[in-house]
Amino acid sequence: MRVCIVSEGCYPYTVGGVSGWIHSMVQSFQNLEFVLVNIVSSREQRGKFAYELPGHVTEVHEVYLQDADWGRKRWRQTSRLKLKGRERQALRSLMLGRQVEWDGLFGLFGEKHFSIDALLMGEDFFRIAVEVYEERYAQIMFSDFLWTLRSMYVPLFLVLRQRLPKADVYHCVATGYAGVIGSMAKHAFGSSLLLSEHGIYTREREEELIRATWLDGLFKDIWIEQFRKMSRLAYERADVVTSLYPAARQLQIDLGCPEGKARVTPNGIDTARLEGLPGKGPEEQGVVNVGAVLRVTQIKDVKTLLRAFAAAKAAVPSLRLWVMGSMAEEPEYAGECIALAEALGIPAESFTGDINIREYLGRMDFTILTSISEGQPLAVLESFAAGKPVIATDVGDCRGLIYGEGRDSLGAAGILTHIMNQEEIAAAIAELALHPEEREAMGKRGKQRVKAVHELSDMRRTYRELYQGFAERMGLTWTEQPFEIGEVR
Repeated sequence: MRVCIVSEGCYPYTVGGVSGWIHSMVQSFQNLEFVLVNIVSSREQRGKFAYELPGHVTEVHEVYLQDADWGRKRWRQTSRLKLKGRERQALRSLMLGRQVEWDGLFGLFGEKHFSIDALLMGEDFFRIAVEVYEERYAQIMFSDFLWTLRSMYVPLFLVLRQRLPKADVYHCVATGYAGVIGSMAKHAFGSSLLLSEHGIYTREREEELIRATWLDGLFKDIWIEQFRKMSRLAYERADVVTSLYPAARQLQIDLGCPEGKARVTPNGIDTARLEGLPGKGPEEQGVVNVGAVLRVTQIKDVKTLLRAFAAAKAAVPSLRLWVMGSMAEEPEYAGECIALAEALGIPAESFTGDINIREYLGRMDFTILTSISEGQPLAVLESFAAGKPVIATDVGDCRGLIYGEGRDSLGAAGILTHIMNQEEIAAAIAELALHPEEREAMGKRGKQRVKAVHELSDMRRTYRELYQGFAERMGLTWTEQPFEIGEVR
């Protein structure tokens, strides 16, 4: 069976989180042929992989969201495109925000050859934009509205015109642009579509847009509605939709996913890999090590972490911070974090870059995650597997992981705090630093919790059932033999 994994901005370009999950999935099913469709921002990322791909990954396709040369200067050369009645109606349905005629759009971009410039700068697009403006947005300046629409539709139209590899199953690891690609493929090839969300894509984009400084007022609403349209498409077309925990499943349903398609499939990790880790060396006795296993990016809110740690260290001088993870994804932000750390008296060597977690995690007394958005963080699961308690912000499934609400009665395996609350996070750091017996008890509870629900073998079993179920429904032969290039299945 040929499975196409569609992802945006992660595997195989960055490590950890969703990327690590995808890599684990690929490694878990060596009996399947995998093809990757990777959505990235621009051609600058082409082929810059952080993972060595296994041999049963036979193709890699890249889709660039910033890959068009268009603008006012080309209007005269690109304004001659004329749409037919049903094509214009499909475009109108997208722009007016009513029931989108996605099949019509798939046909338009799949059957006709034209430049995106020609569409965006053409008469049809302009006239529909005027209609939308007069109906809904006449209180803002039309030129700003028109150029907002054009910039918003560039990445979507680039995705819609992609020629996709054929596969039996398309496994999209988000809604958004990835979900559009999966829905296009199902329309074109009649394939099965599996959608797995770690964070809820629509909600994450909403949060980003609300915080954005490059958009004002109604323009944010226009962008948010477009992401909602794409997510509804993916939910409607998918055969099965998975989420990591019950609250995420309910949010998917609230956003338009049919309840019968939605199921919970928790993250899983290899807990045995994190047994018997090396502990502190003699030089670290008396030091309280605080570990943050994360990518140094804005969504992890490392700056709040640094300020909270500095405040806690003023009260507990024995504290030492370790920020463990890639600094390459947002280099400008990483540089700002290093500068802030130095200003706060936190040494630059606290930032380790990419590490082998087995070499560090056993030395930590507890770990911390100050993200402003998460799904079901692997960093928390790995910390628990190593017997380490966690301080985490109240995002994604962190509350359920730390307190076991609705799952078990083991008790707290760490401390939950509010997002960006420096004082509260500092108090939590000091609390765990000053109470070693409490730390140890919390670490034991976390280890019990992760072993009960989040073993990698359980996750593999769940997805094996899903993949095998697709194969049976499509009349494909399922075999456990490793896939080899040249085979036809």
